Amino acid sequence: MSDDRLIVALDVPDAHAGLQLAAQIGDAVSFYKIGLGMLTGGGLALARELKDEHGKRIFLDMKLFDIGATVEAAVRGLAQFDLDFLTVHGDPHVVRAAREGAAGSDMKILGVTVLTSLDRDDLDASLIMAGTVPDIVAERAARAFEAGADGVIASPHEAAMLRALPEAAGKLIVTPGVRPAGADLGDQKRVATPARAVAEGADHVVVGRPIWQASNPRDAAKAILADLSTVAP
Repeated sequence: MSDDRLIVALDVPDAHAGLQLAAQIGDAVSFYKIGLGMLTGGGLALARELKDEHGKRIFLDMKLFDIGATVEAAVRGLAQFDLDFLTVHGDPHVVRAAREGAAGSDMKILGVTVLTSLDRDDLDASLIMAGTVPDIVAERAARAFEAGADGVIASPHEAAMLRALPEAAGKLIVTPGVRPAGADLGDQKRVATPARAVAEGADHVVVGRPIWQASNPRDAAKAILADLSTVAP
């Protein structure tokens, strides 16, 4: 079994392309992320096929945000697919509703703190409270944990700080914004290498473009796994 600390983001147009990419990578990877961009392209069908027919673990990255009743109903519907992780925004009322919706299933609810594509200027433009990005991430993470989140999504830059929170004991930290050394940063602003992210406290790292844009996605994934192997589980 592959090291499931690596989650490969299938940020491709549709389920057909996602299945082709997973076939190229083969048994090198055991955990995949399917995001909002593929929802209308057969994302849920792909999640079920990868899970049921290929034995993969699935992270459904929906970043749900709505009134509590709507979030609860949406999560209850998604829980029937036997998924592993589901993201919601880390606001306490959203997390509590998601926990209710996931009751009776093994699906883990992960709260989004601050998107890894955002920096302080972006937060200012969105009228988000004053303070440094790490301080806001820490506060949102603590509140998400208190509301019942199984884990949080945060950049590698905040992993060590979050791991040190008392509320983080026994919780998951999942870090997007991970790039191999020398890779293009794309739209990410708070990044680190896979091994650095895990050494700082992340349980899982999410990598997309450096793998699916590679001429050989399997080799790209294996290179990242080799990097991760330098850090003990």
